[in-house]
Amino acid sequence: MKITAIRTVVVNAEMRNWIFVKVETNTPGLYGWGEATLEWKTRAVTGAVADLEPLLVGRDPRDIEQAVRVMHKHGFWKMGSIGATAISGIEVALWDILGKDLGVPVWRLLGGKTRDVVPVYTHLGLGDMTAVYETMQVEPLKERALEVVEKGYKALKVVFIPYTHYTTTVKGVDHVAKLMAGLREAVGDEIDIMIDFHGRPASASAALDYINALAPGRPLFVEEPVPPYDPLLMAEVTQRSPVPIATGERLIGRTEFEPLFRARALHIAQPDIAHTGGLSEARKIAAAAETAGVGIAPHNPLGPIAGVTALHFDIATPNFVIQEEMSGAVPWYDEVVDSPIRRVDGAWQIPDRPGLGIEVNEAVAARHPFQQEVLHTRHAVMPDGTIVDW
Repeated sequence: MKITAIRTVVVNAEMRNWIFVKVETNTPGLYGWGEATLEWKTRAVTGAVADLEPLLVGRDPRDIEQAVRVMHKHGFWKMGSIGATAISGIEVALWDILGKDLGVPVWRLLGGKTRDVVPVYTHLGLGDMTAVYETMQVEPLKERALEVVEKGYKALKVVFIPYTHYTTTVKGVDHVAKLMAGLREAVGDEIDIMIDFHGRPASASAALDYINALAPGRPLFVEEPVPPYDPLLMAEVTQRSPVPIATGERLIGRTEFEPLFRARALHIAQPDIAHTGGLSEARKIAAAAETAGVGIAPHNPLGPIAGVTALHFDIATPNFVIQEEMSGAVPWYDEVVDSPIRRVDGAWQIPDRPGLGIEVNEAVAARHPFQQEVLHTRHAVMPDGTIVDW
């Protein structure tokens, strides 16, 4: 069996462009799908996939570890988020091929079941960008949270931390406290709440001001309280925080996670399988996390193939905690990909189809071609004009 071609299919899903990766083989009817979605980097990622294709054509797609080494080593230059995302999409497609070839679901190939269901959470508005990033008042927050709960979810994540530099304001911190209190009052104690800081605070002191305001609401975790790249800064926040700290969506590969594990600078690791190197690399990150006493809650606000990939990973990962998902982000979500995902009582069920168990309707995909994504990051400006983290 040999790889004959690798191509991308770009699907505009309003908030972002999904990038599906198809790896074709010389075995009739046998191919694999992966996802390499990276916000605001669509053309760069599709170009990276095209650059990687010549390294793999003619190779056996079932030699997954070797294929990953080829893409990293024979490309010479170290891969950043764009290259790693391209590799991730290709690598996941190879697992899809292997599972189909053997007639088993990918989670079997990763070691089998470590749980019977996969708990999940979603966002306000079920992924609508305005709801996710612009719900900053108590009453709309409560209303949108209750809409999520009515859909059967047992957990949700919100983004209501103000754009922040190195210090906070009394008004800003008090408003965060009011938002958290209103949200907890609305959904009750049976629903898990997570707060995504988006790395907006530039200092530990600013992050901790907000964290202490949130603590009475007992969040499951707060995410990216500061930018994740400085292990000492992350460790300072984690060691002083009264609530669990999660981070990792912007970290690439186990080498970027390792300093945080060593410093015990997080409680929950959030690798994004579509960005960090694929299933093989995510498994290595999870093993290192388990050794350090850290749980895994994979990042995934992406498309339907990324969601199914995360499902297979979660089933086989013993230190898994909860899975982010964005199903229903567009009205035609279930039309473009036939998916084995089935949610019951706030949890995904275990699929049994071979490979990832998905099929892409390329005719539907073609009806939603590439469009420039909304540059929502332009909002991240302080009153004095200082540009800060989105």
